Amino acid sequence: MPLSRDPLSPDSACRPRLVFSDLDGSLLDHHSYDWTPAKGWLERLSACGVPVIPVTSKTRSELIPLRQAMELQQTPFIAENGAIVGLPHAWCHARLDRDAGSDGLVIRTLGVDIGLIRQRLSVWRERLDASFSTMSEMTLEQVMELTGLTEPEARLARLREGSEPLIWEDEDAMLVRLREGLRGDGLRIVQGGRFWHVTGECDKGSAVGWLIERFESLRGHHPLTLALGDGPNDVAMLERVDQAVLIRGGHDLEVSPDQPALYRSKASGPAGWAEGLDHWWGPLATEGRDAHE
Repeated sequence: MPLSRDPLSPDSACRPRLVFSDLDGSLLDHHSYDWTPAKGWLERLSACGVPVIPVTSKTRSELIPLRQAMELQQTPFIAENGAIVGLPHAWCHARLDRDAGSDGLVIRTLGVDIGLIRQRLSVWRERLDASFSTMSEMTLEQVMELTGLTEPEARLARLREGSEPLIWEDEDAMLVRLREGLRGDGLRIVQGGRFWHVTGECDKGSAVGWLIERFESLRGHHPLTLALGDGPNDVAMLERVDQAVLIRGGHDLEVSPDQPALYRSKASGPAGWAEGLDHWWGPLATEGRDAHE
């Protein structure tokens, strides 16, 4: 189905569409953080009024300059693996969302407070005698070395609100014990590209579902949804949407979403991101396949 008309227009024959995208290793190159190979599709989607919604382990503070650079200021975002959702004005409910910040964004917290996460991690490390290093315990230089971020970017990465990244330094059996302990506290641990992430009972999939429901309540239309990601922490997101792209990762982690409408890219990073858009929504995609999938 060619994107020839505004898919958000109420009288459009096109079904409205939403794109949910992981950043690191997907829309952004894993090492250089470049998104140039995806720029053409970003411009095309913007021209058609299709929101591209970042869904990332990055913090809200990290996303502010990225959204501006990628011209995504008018779309929502999901930060810290589903713990934080940012809503621009067009996505706000007049009755429910009255606490916009100076940047015009309303922030919704779907997870738990970072203080609780850090406190319970400290308790379980001592109780289990487990070995791991949390981002909050690392020096700025260590964060820069692990991520390849500049000093200002690394400072933003440490401004956590609802999740704590950590480097696991123990055996797999100990990780199972930590996961069980955290579950009893209402917390979960998921694997990303570089770090493990501890959050509340939220994930990328639940946050994506929350935003889809918000879109439907505001627009009165059920959107066709596409998600793109490369890591284990993207699985819930890839399973929540109509169509999905598993981008070839720069890692050897097993990623197997239960998603019948799944395309696995040959290229990695933003090139794989564009490849996935070509597959599902490119000029060769037929109306029949879009409707069926």
